[in-house]
Amino acid sequence: MLKDNEITIQSVDVRNIHSNKLSPRDQEEADEHVREGMRLVFNNKFMRAKAVFQPHASTDPLYGVGLGVIATIKDEMDMDKAINTLASTYTIAKAQIDGASIKRSLKDSLSQYFSTFMVNNSSELASPAPVITTSTTTSSGATNGSIFLSNGVLRAHVIKAESSLFMAILQLSRENVVDYLKCGLNLRRAHKSYTIVWQEYKRMGQEHTKRMDRDTVSGVQFGIGAINLLISALPPKILKIFSSFGFTSDKELGLVLLKLCLEGKGIRSPLAAIMLLSYYSILSSLVPQLYSKELSGPAVECLLEAQKSYPSSCFFLYFAAKIARIAGNLPLSLQSFSFAMDASRSEMMEVAMRNVTLYETGWNHALQLDWESAAKCFEDLAKYKYSPAFCMYVVGACREMLGQRTQGILAFAEVPQHMKKEQKHQQQEQHQQSYSSSSYIESYVYKKIEHFQKSGYQDMDFNLPMLELLCIWNIFEQMDHGALEHCLEIVNSALNRIHEREKRELSIRTQELAPSAPPPDYYHYRALILLIKASVLNALQRYGDSIPHLNWIMDNKDDLTSDTAAWIIPFAYWEAGVTSWGLHNYVKSRKLWQQGLACSKYDFEYRMAIRFNLALAKCNDIGIAPLEKSTTEKILGMHAQKRAMSVQHPTTT
Repeated sequence: MLKDNEITIQSVDVRNIHSNKLSPRDQEEADEHVREGMRLVFNNKFMRAKAVFQPHASTDPLYGVGLGVIATIKDEMDMDKAINTLASTYTIAKAQIDGASIKRSLKDSLSQYFSTFMVNNSSELASPAPVITTSTTTSSGATNGSIFLSNGVLRAHVIKAESSLFMAILQLSRENVVDYLKCGLNLRRAHKSYTIVWQEYKRMGQEHTKRMDRDTVSGVQFGIGAINLLISALPPKILKIFSSFGFTSDKELGLVLLKLCLEGKGIRSPLAAIMLLSYYSILSSLVPQLYSKELSGPAVECLLEAQKSYPSSCFFLYFAAKIARIAGNLPLSLQSFSFAMDASRSEMMEVAMRNVTLYETGWNHALQLDWESAAKCFEDLAKYKYSPAFCMYVVGACREMLGQRTQGILAFAEVPQHMKKEQKHQQQEQHQQSYSSSSYIESYVYKKIEHFQKSGYQDMDFNLPMLELLCIWNIFEQMDHGALEHCLEIVNSALNRIHEREKRELSIRTQELAPSAPPPDYYHYRALILLIKASVLNALQRYGDSIPHLNWIMDNKDDLTSDTAAWIIPFAYWEAGVTSWGLHNYVKSRKLWQQGLACSKYDFEYRMAIRFNLALAKCNDIGIAPLEKSTTEKILGMHAQKRAMSVQHPTTT
């Protein structure tokens, strides 16, 4: 069984990779095995699919893509294996392109060079390309028509780009600066190859059906659609790390192309469905206040279309569960996650699906305030070594919510131990400093544990760690009314405890002159509890009631500058924007979200940047224009820049 589960591509010798000379129709016939393999993947027959892909993956890159899809999903806990599989596929596709280019005539090469040069200097993928009608003439005088790259070369370019795209998506999911840089490089490579094929596709016009096989056509639709959709959702803060791409993304084009790919029922049709469902569910989860109602219809439509072909696919059952949760139907969501887990049993995807469904099930229990069941899910995940440090933190948080403080402290105590093990593993695997590749959630968890330990866990009465996580994840919107009202009671009790402690400490200062005890300082605790309260009130659509709590946070932001409190301010800007949106003051919402986006150097910065960017995109969609800085703000900004440039850092001796 272990041998059957292993996914590898034998070492690739590029000298043995030859150019692909098959005609479009011959290619379609040859790719029937790949089509069958992909059907097996989405019918939960993963080991049979691997048996189809693996024997040919070292010579035909499309088989490597199929293997890469399995590896990407299976090795979500060890992404390096999936990336290595995709990198081998990239190498094979590149070798096919290089092999064909050696044999091309100088005239063909120059024609293609100038064709590509023109599209690379175009600012948008959606812009119309000029039609080039260079013709060649045989010795008998017959015209062969326009010069185009062969189908084999176009197919290899699509596969090369696809490998880079999948690697980029994996790296983006790690959510750290080092992997953002790698993601940017891979997206640029993907964009370059897709652009070559896209240019040829548009030049061919109606002739593309004769000159390209249908799966290469659907491949370029999938790739350009995915890149446009992905880039449109990313904020400038992340795109700045990627550096310039040289084109403007077009969300509508991305959606249209992915839907065309889905409806085409080709090899990549189910991948297009997954890309669309990921897009709909991510937007609806990150910004439910603005997108959940709008996207629920398209998401269900896409899911039903995919399930016509693959009704029992564990992947589409998983997305059915996500969509049900976004709609607030937690019982249906729990049932669908259970079905998704069952669908993959006794298959190589069993462990991966067990982990992701158990993780999501844990959050569903938390949304029902069933802390015991949630703790059980995350305890099991920690045993399975699925992000054990974070999972044990959640276990401790659940125990605290249950009033089981001793068990909670014991769970918290395991977090640093797991983090050390994870960091040691990273150093061994990646041969680099673990800090550089640590995710925002690891940084957050580590700071929280340090903060708890600093007071010897004496201030736990002022912490609501699970409600804090639900606030950070922005999922109070998916709770029912009764659970939200109960959360308000919990929050008010915590505020009362803070008030009682302050009164007790202030009473000392009315009785004793210059006491040794410092004055009470509970700004951090109060700000955090008020942020949670504002989030709950917004979820209850009691927008006016959240105003005084958010104003208190804003008024005291100068007292919230510590590492553990810095993230509260941008989150308060987010909730303030939601409050204004609920009160139909959309211009005010835009202003507050722009202020939040300007915050930096805090936990969850890149995650929040995506959320703010999506909210601002919604403002653009309804015609709420960006706010210009006032003259005073511009002058102050210029002076601040000058002061920063004039600062001389002391040299070390």
